Amino acid sequence: MHLHILGICGTFMAGLALLARERGFHVSGSDASVYPPMSEQLQAAGIGIHEGYSAAALDPPPDLVVIGNALSRGNPAVEYVLAQGLPYTSGPQWLAEQILQGRWVLAVAGTHGKTTASSLLAWILEYAGHGPGYLIGGVPQNFGASARLGRSPYFVVEADEYDTAFFDKRSKFIHYRPRTLILNNLEYDHADIFPHLEAIQQQFHYLVRTVPNNGLILVPSGDKALATVLSMGCWTPVVNMGIAGGVGSALAARAVADDGSNFEVWYENSCQGQVHWPLLGHHNVANGLAAIGAARHAGVPIGQGCQALERFQGVRRRLEVCGKVNGVTVYDDFAHHPTAISKTLAGLRARVGKARIIAVLEPRSNTMKLGVHKDSLAPALALADRVLIYQPSDIKWSLIPIVHALGPNKASAFFDIQAIVDNLRTYVQGGDHIVLMSNGNFSHIQQQLLKALREEGEGR
Repeated sequence: MHLHILGICGTFMAGLALLARERGFHVSGSDASVYPPMSEQLQAAGIGIHEGYSAAALDPPPDLVVIGNALSRGNPAVEYVLAQGLPYTSGPQWLAEQILQGRWVLAVAGTHGKTTASSLLAWILEYAGHGPGYLIGGVPQNFGASARLGRSPYFVVEADEYDTAFFDKRSKFIHYRPRTLILNNLEYDHADIFPHLEAIQQQFHYLVRTVPNNGLILVPSGDKALATVLSMGCWTPVVNMGIAGGVGSALAARAVADDGSNFEVWYENSCQGQVHWPLLGHHNVANGLAAIGAARHAGVPIGQGCQALERFQGVRRRLEVCGKVNGVTVYDDFAHHPTAISKTLAGLRARVGKARIIAVLEPRSNTMKLGVHKDSLAPALALADRVLIYQPSDIKWSLIPIVHALGPNKASAFFDIQAIVDNLRTYVQGGDHIVLMSNGNFSHIQQQLLKALREEGEGR
């Protein structure tokens, strides 16, 4: 059976393509933006990618077209599918029908940390010998791919609240029907489809409605937005989680290092294990705690979960070190929201102390492009010693107020990628840490910068 995926290089759809290929489907796809790491793993799997949305990619017609949620009416491929009467479905619907039926689904939802917590959970189950399937919106370094079928009943899925498709406006996660559900946190996001936080909470309520009474929901203590969701109705046992033994937390992280590099895991006032790991930041401690709790529901002892975390290698593009040149460390980070930016910088600051941190930001998410969080960006970037902000042509609001809020001696706005690279090339010095922050390819600035830093070092 030939499956053609429109939007195949998106983080979710690329994983879907890998699952379909593993199931024996002939898979091809189209996308307007082809870049790593998703394009690399698709090419490695032998999946053909058509750049752009020409109707020619659908001739001869595939047996089924899977349409990504980034596509809408007016797209030439979508119009061709409809006009020709080709069979089509959404990614989440296909996943639910073809992969998740009859499996123990462990889902991770929330505004922040979904990719990392999903990766951690899949790795704990793998370490415990369960061989889980998974679909994650990133590439866990322990696995090297964003999705696989697995050999056990367990399937871990990153459960996104974004809409399903242009013809199905429910959140993706409504299709998954998890038995184990992590609710990491909840803030306002996705302003392009949700008018306010209450609209997102309604979708989370629908998700909670799908979890059976013999399942489990894990929720951080003190998250008011999630507390409101649960107050709308919950028919499933709930485990509360907290750092430093938050009030009412059955599952807690205690004795947490300032940079999050080590902590103890307590369950019902008993220490179950200790973690020393390479990840940083208290936000990742929370991710690890949630993964341990979810794995425990699937039968993995907490102590074994702690051992697994110590062997976790991280996720690509989550404060990933993409190079070290002449004492300068360059990181690639999937920044999509001011809270994520501030937590990442806080974790790095705790790790590197007084060393200089240079944050380079592309406000690329749909919510940031709309300017919804523009007043929160300056405080989120405050821990950096220097801030360079790129203003793409499709952002209609000015970044200058953010520069003014941070101070002209600390921050600058740029309209050209090369100008950013040139500025960094002459500004940085040994011991600096540069964090490139974008949830897109950032015009491949990573490679440009590393090359420029090498050339600058050779010229000195």
